[in-house]
Amino acid sequence: MPDAAPAPDAVPEVALPGVVDRHVHLGLVDRALLADGPVTEVHDLGWDPRETIAWAAAPPSGLRVRYVGPFHTAPGGYPSGRSWAPDAAVRQVGSPRAAAEAVADVVAGGGFAVKVALHAGMALLSDDVLRALVTEAHSVGLPVVVHAEGAGQTERAVTAGADTLVHVPWTEPLSPGLIARAAHMTWVSTLAIHDAPGGSAGLDRALDNARRFVAAGGTLVYGTDMGNGPTPVGVNEREIELLGEVGLSGEALLRAVLGPPDAPALAARLPVPRTAAELIAWLRSAVRPAQRPPGHGLRP
Repeated sequence: MPDAAPAPDAVPEVALPGVVDRHVHLGLVDRALLADGPVTEVHDLGWDPRETIAWAAAPPSGLRVRYVGPFHTAPGGYPSGRSWAPDAAVRQVGSPRAAAEAVADVVAGGGFAVKVALHAGMALLSDDVLRALVTEAHSVGLPVVVHAEGAGQTERAVTAGADTLVHVPWTEPLSPGLIARAAHMTWVSTLAIHDAPGGSAGLDRALDNARRFVAAGGTLVYGTDMGNGPTPVGVNEREIELLGEVGLSGEALLRAVLGPPDAPALAARLPVPRTAAELIAWLRSAVRPAQRPPGHGLRP
């Protein structure tokens, strides 16, 4: 007898990588809540290096932790003095020589990138020290990831040769020329932190900058700034919705949220989520398969 036809409502199994959150602060959340969930990799973007090394060595079950170590900032610069930031989370850099020493410490601590803070409301790194941080990091094969906040700080990061902005710029609309110069970079979304009842000018500026950046060929990836205010510990559905509002869909959306998927493998397991709403629905029902190593994929 021929095989029975599948039930009309049967949904073929889909295998995808887990969610990669490229901007978190694990020292500000209950890390245990991330065990064996849809988020399989996080990038801690600024904390006491001794603590981040320990978290990476013994992470919650099923989670990979990557880290940058401290914020590198000017003496008295952001986030110095913030109640949430331990003293060891801030590396104050006052000279090119100090920049070289700071980068060497990131390498020694196993950081995957050098985090730089350019926050216009506080003391700022001079151009020569900023260039030194970028040059030293690149000389040892590390990217430079920048918190750029305030007038002119995105342009300074781009001009200095930074690789990644850890937030989509939200404090000012960027000129078309600056967007074009930044198109080789990666931007981490963190759009939902600007969302508020009744709308937000910061969110509107971020969405506009992000749309034009993506249209220019820039790479936009999912990151939540987990730990910044009442952000959820785990998948941030609003962040995915906002990536949809930027215009990401299909493989571009999967790449942004899940990391680079194997396109032929996905094609063999159709249907896959194509829109933000479909991806959110898929993640709500996704579970870890016991037979697959942690961090190597999920199935609904």
